[in-house]
Amino acid sequence: MASEYSVVTGSVVSVNVTSPNNKFGVERRYPKEICIAELKGKLELVTGCTTVNMKLEVQDKDGRPVCKLDNNDAMLGSYPVDDGMIINVTDPTVTCGEFEDVSKVEKYEMNEDEYAKRSDSLRAYKMRNKLGEFQEVDEEKAEKLRLKKEEKEREEKDAAESMVVGSRCQVAVTGQPTKRGMVQFVGKTDFKPGYWVGVQYDEPLGKNNGSVGGRQYFECPDKYGAFVKIGSVEIGNFPEEGLSDDEM
Repeated sequence: MASEYSVVTGSVVSVNVTSPNNKFGVERRYPKEICIAELKGKLELVTGCTTVNMKLEVQDKDGRPVCKLDNNDAMLGSYPVDDGMIINVTDPTVTCGEFEDVSKVEKYEMNEDEYAKRSDSLRAYKMRNKLGEFQEVDEEKAEKLRLKKEEKEREEKDAAESMVVGSRCQVAVTGQPTKRGMVQFVGKTDFKPGYWVGVQYDEPLGKNNGSVGGRQYFECPDKYGAFVKIGSVEIGNFPEEGLSDDEM
């Protein structure tokens, strides 16, 4: 019966083998002169399905059925199998995904005392090299950083208290074009620490309508509002975009 079949294409084909244990598949290359019975033996090692129970179906790259490899005496090349196609292996005795459910895998958990005694752990490495939470603190340097932070906070607070809602302003943020608008909010916010200035731009160059994270800090049309750091805002007699000083 095997003499009725012959290899009709190239000598080797590259396919993606899928099975109940591996729905993502694994790429394999097989000679086209291999008979289906021998192919099943090779697929048993790849999929875990038994040769007695496995069923083979050829699918195209999109998973659409092409044909079934149902003749054990036929050669693989006698079927319309091309590179990139899928050979889907099924076996009624194999539970789908039984080797993919990691919740069924018994996990080893080390208690805190055992972990602390290990010399090859990440914690031990960080302790030896004084990294992360084990880094030595230079108290003098830490004090300088604290004072610098407090000074910056005082400067921001003073600048915020000097700004008046309703003032014309110009906003210059690094990497962005200069924009003009009106101060609508000055103060601290819920979305980030520090003092922020809410600006209503003259043109729809903003990011919001005066609200962030569900809180409305001021009201303006959508895309006209934005929040910027105080250092990026300059208060002054800035006319609206497109108007000269003589057109005010």
